[in-house]
Amino acid sequence: MPPQQASAAEPAAIGPRPLPPAAPGTATRPACPWCGATSLRTKVRATLVPGSPVEQCRDCAHVFRGPNPTPDATPADEHCARPAARSDRAHRAAARALLPFGEPESWLDVGTGTARFPAAARSVHPYTAFDGVDGGYGVGASTDGARALADGLLDEVHRGTLVDLAPHLAGRYDVLSMFRHLERVPDPRAELRAGHRALRPGGHLLVEGSDPLSRSAVLLGRWWAPYHRPGTRHLIPEANLRRELRALGYTVVLVDRRAAHQSAGPGAAVTLLLSRRRPAAGAPSGAARTLLALGRALDRVLAPVAARTRYTNSYRVIARRDAAPG
Repeated sequence: MPPQQASAAEPAAIGPRPLPPAAPGTATRPACPWCGATSLRTKVRATLVPGSPVEQCRDCAHVFRGPNPTPDATPADEHCARPAARSDRAHRAAARALLPFGEPESWLDVGTGTARFPAAARSVHPYTAFDGVDGGYGVGASTDGARALADGLLDEVHRGTLVDLAPHLAGRYDVLSMFRHLERVPDPRAELRAGHRALRPGGHLLVEGSDPLSRSAVLLGRWWAPYHRPGTRHLIPEANLRRELRALGYTVVLVDRRAAHQSAGPGAAVTLLLSRRRPAAGAPSGAARTLLALGRALDRVLAPVAARTRYTNSYRVIARRDAAPG
């Protein structure tokens, strides 16, 4: 599926609403954390990762777990839900997506971890300074960013959350990237506002995420892998993200589903299903690891085919910062 330009016929932007708090003593929110509607349905009651059920808003289709998933939980079978690590080739392809918009001087990778993306992106943008935001929402302090800085993979590391750091980073960056970062934070809208503040006027935001309204998600139902990933709090439909970006003063300039597709399809679903039917105790057995390897191999074979169909499971959105947020 080729990249798409933003359509002029898209629905009018909807202004952000505050996140409703969780009711005291309950495991889930009383309302949708995206639009505030109270009409919810449970998508998955029990996942492989301890925590609250996966719920979906009937009004805006936002999918969420909350309010308190366990980001660093590592049950025996959580390996079955983790996405395969992105290759350097995929990272370079994401970096090349910004080439039509000019050579950036400064790039901030949010949730950079071990800085694999900046390390690969340097070959595409050799004159760009790459900084990273590391830590902030997990349990315990991460040292990944410090190691990446010491290894020369980053020019600067900012410790903490983007929301807290934004006042100090205002207008500093030409490009800001979020690779599935919005899925793991308590308030995706606050992250987008903070990103808008950190970007210079005319700068670009690159977001990749899993689409809960994709045909893959509908086909696989409760066995769609993103529902079971550790630390997942939000799964934002592509249309919701585009409306929110417009409301914050961005212009969406590119939507590409083919390039963002991940190999998390039927193979991962089969692995999850069979894994669920065996007791989870201790580390995965040799048989479980073999099953996981076979499932991922199947998805790697199917991924190039799925990426060329309407069964793409993810999106890449690039938006230009135009005006100050409302």
